[in-house]
Amino acid sequence: MNKKVFRYFAGFMHSQARWLNKMASQGYRLIRTDLTHYEFEPCSPDEYEYAVEYIGYMTPEHMEEYKTLLEDLGYRTFYKNININYSTGKVYWRPGAEKGGKWGTSKTTLNKELLIVEKKKDGTPFELHTTFEDRLLYTMRMRTPWIWFLVFFLILFIVRPSFFTALLVALDLVCIILIQIEIERLKKSAKTKEW
Repeated sequence: MNKKVFRYFAGFMHSQARWLNKMASQGYRLIRTDLTHYEFEPCSPDEYEYAVEYIGYMTPEHMEEYKTLLEDLGYRTFYKNININYSTGKVYWRPGAEKGGKWGTSKTTLNKELLIVEKKKDGTPFELHTTFEDRLLYTMRMRTPWIWFLVFFLILFIVRPSFFTALLVALDLVCIILIQIEIERLKKSAKTKEW
């Protein structure tokens, strides 16, 4: 019997991946996602594993090429949203996106900022980014939207100071600091070992 679960992780991809892997260890395989729900079917415990990747910087064409590449390698993929957006016909600007992907719409990249990747467990490490350069670039791309949010939240705080806007600034800074720590860890590990 399928299991439908309500969860919303926003941009916390590591938490989402941990939760999906916990569901897989309990014998549930992801079969569908929507804005706030995940649907699972029963499977053998620990048969599958999951990774969640930020792809919101990609153009629609790049997203499809990357998704197709992963599927050709034997992975299953699911688009997932960062924001909860129930409107239609919306257009938004993504300042950190690739050239040609700066504008997103409900028909292109809206609610497709994340890619959930499923792999059948086979004893090999599940790494989508295997070189130092690829990991560093990916992590730096993850930082870019948080920097833009920080600019927006700081302006909002200056225009309308409140506890809520101060909290938004603080939470955003925490996210940027955590990503920056990961960038520094990657740089340090590149100096100490061969990639």
